[in-house]
Parts: sequence; C-alpha cells; structure tokens
Amino acid sequence: MNKKFQNYAETIQTLNLSLISDTASLPKSLLIDAVGDLSIYYVPFDYINQDAKIVIVGITPGFTQLKNALIAAQSNIGLGKTVEETLIDIKKKASFSGAMRKNLVDMLDFVGIEKWLGISSCADLFSTQSHLLHSTSALKYPVFIKGENYNGTPNMTKHPLLKSYLLANFGKEAEMLKNAIFVPLGPKPAEAMQLLVKNGVVDESRILFGMPHPSPASMERINYFLEKKEKSKLSIKTNPDLIDNAKQAIIDKLKSLNA
Repeated sequence: MNKKFQNYAETIQTLNLSLISDTASLPKSLLIDAVGDLSIYYVPFDYINQDAKIVIVGITPGFTQLKNALIAAQSNIGLGKTVEETLIDIKKKASFSGAMRKNLVDMLDFVGIEKWLGISSCADLFSTQSHLLHSTSALKYPVFIKGENYNGTPNMTKHPLLKSYLLANFGKEAEMLKNAIFVPLGPKPAEAMQLLVKNGVVDESRILFGMPHPSPASMERINYFLEKKEKSKLSIKTNPDLIDNAKQAIIDKLKSLNA
C-alpha cells in the first residue's frame, strides 16, 4: 500500500467535504508544511504511471483539483476499491479537462506527438490510450500562497521549502519515467525541468520546452502556435519569434527522438 496515502486515508474518509469551500476551510489534518505565507497540503496524487510515454507537467494542483481529488478518494474508499485503483481514478478525474484539455490536445497533435506515440490523436491519452500518459506537477502537492493558488512566485527553484519539495517529489518521480518525453506547460514548469536537467535527473533531449500553457487565458499564444492567428494581428503581449522558435525546436526534437 502507498504509505503516504495510508497515513491520510482515514482522515480523508471522515472529512465533511461540503464544509470545504476554499483554502481557509481546509482541515489542518491535511497540512503537510507551511512557512510564511506558503502552505502545502496533502492530496492523493501519488500514482506514478511508470509505463508512460508522455509526461505532462503543470505547476501545482489548484484548489479545484484538490477538492475533486478528495471527492474521488472518498468515493473510491467507500466503494472498497484497492489503493491502486483509487489512486489511478483520482489522477484521471483531476487531469486537464474542459477547454484546457482541448487546447492541449490541439497543440500536441499540431507538432506531431500523436504520430510519435503511434495513436490517432492525443485526445486518446485521456480515454483509450491513458496508459501512455502521466500527468503531474512540478510541485506534486497543492501549494497556496496567502490562501490563493500558487502561480510560480516565489520561484520554486530558489525558495528553500519549494525547491526541497520539487526535488524530493518531482525529481524522484522523473527518475522513474525513463522512457517518456516531458512536456512542461508554461515557463515555470519549464524552469523546474531545467533544474532537474542541471541535477542530472532528466536528459534535456527528452523535454519539449516552449509549448504555451493550455489555459483559455493564453488563447492568443495558443492560436498563434496553431497558426490560426497571423503575426501582424498579435498584441504586444505575445512574442511570435519565441513561439516560432520553440515550436520548431519541439518538432526537431521529436524527429531526433524518432531517429
């Protein structure tokens, strides 16, 4: 049995989830660590798909993912599911959904990752081909700052507490995913991946840097990446050369990995 989950299973099972509406209402029994304005909470995101061929890396789970994971955990425990079944189901239900998932799939398919994986579309990673996918975060357990979702500040590669969690959790996780390519979503997870490269944990040739974050808030960058928006129509907030160079680098890396 997963030891960390075992330590928290009884606590999770007895939570009244209807009372958890924001970070202020999170029970102290789930608090792993805290320093200054930062707090880190346990949520059962412990399953690691060691057979994965692609690893999608976010910053850290947000409050919504935390709540959904606790709901899924309670449901599975109540149904008498095994620990492994429970942890797998939690991962599936907490993964990218809605518009974010569509944007992610569109970008992955655009650069040819579905061909590299040998599937018809990366949409299948969230259904029939889920055995090929491992979704994770640079900071595995939810981090909040002043009660709000952590967005990358303070820098996780420099802040002592965050860096220690990054290396101890994500670092060990990455070492177990020897046959996968990594897709960091946005600059903060990319910076975390660079730290792992520097520490010799992951070979840089297996990391596809530069893909825009799939959030609907990044639609201009996403549409330019997908060649749905012309360079001349971009706002000054979007750097087209940066996106062009990153996209070409991803395509070139996939070709070299194929070779």
